[in-house]
Amino acid sequence: MRSAAAAILSVLVAGLFTPSPSWAQRRAEPGTFDYYILSLSWTPTYCARDKNGPDPDQCGDRKYGFVVHGLWPQYNDGSYPATCTRDRNLPKTVVDQTMPVMPSVGLMMHEWRKHGTCSGLTATDYFAKLRAAAAKVAIPETIRTPGPTVPATQVERLFLDANPGLTAEGVAVICSRRDVSEVRVCLNKDLGFVTCGQKVVDRCRDRDAALSADVAPSQPRRSMTPPATPVLPPAPAPAPAPASVGAPLR
Repeated sequence: MRSAAAAILSVLVAGLFTPSPSWAQRRAEPGTFDYYILSLSWTPTYCARDKNGPDPDQCGDRKYGFVVHGLWPQYNDGSYPATCTRDRNLPKTVVDQTMPVMPSVGLMMHEWRKHGTCSGLTATDYFAKLRAAAAKVAIPETIRTPGPTVPATQVERLFLDANPGLTAEGVAVICSRRDVSEVRVCLNKDLGFVTCGQKVVDRCRDRDAALSADVAPSQPRRSMTPPATPVLPPAPAPAPAPASVGAPLR
């Protein structure tokens, strides 16, 4: 993917001629957008870094590698539409069909409300499109499941080699600290590979960043088992954290 510096320069130049846009979400008519981003989440990093604790669907006994985080309608200027309707209905048949590529009920609900409602499609058709996008993008065989550690600089090349027609301008590798957390692939509305718009750039600042099966959590988790013989009376217990629903910020 093009460098973040080059992307920032293009944004600054564009800003000389247009009003400064909001790079975050914005309201829009459903179906009015430029292209899709297929976001593929690396499960070991997600499960280690989720603030609410591991999602029981995605982070259970089965060891997932890349799974679909979302299929996001996107604008070329780097912003994106969000929560375009109040539709909250997600049929169980859709959930069952989508679990193999997006193994989190909570995440599906979040993604439908925030992004799917902006696609101009019904929930059934949106998730069918999401599954088709997942089938379109081949996961490189060497990183299909958690295994050997691969430098972040090689992850993009592996995706390019596995997907004829995909270019460096159509994919971005995202890191959380020193760990690859996500790969984003840009697709047109017919799911063909396209060049990404603004703000979709590689985000791996650490030159030693890597994709790994073993990812350290952001901070040590407190033990749920109290000490058998505490020296002092235990402090009041903190309020329990909300249950994880596997719903990232985006």
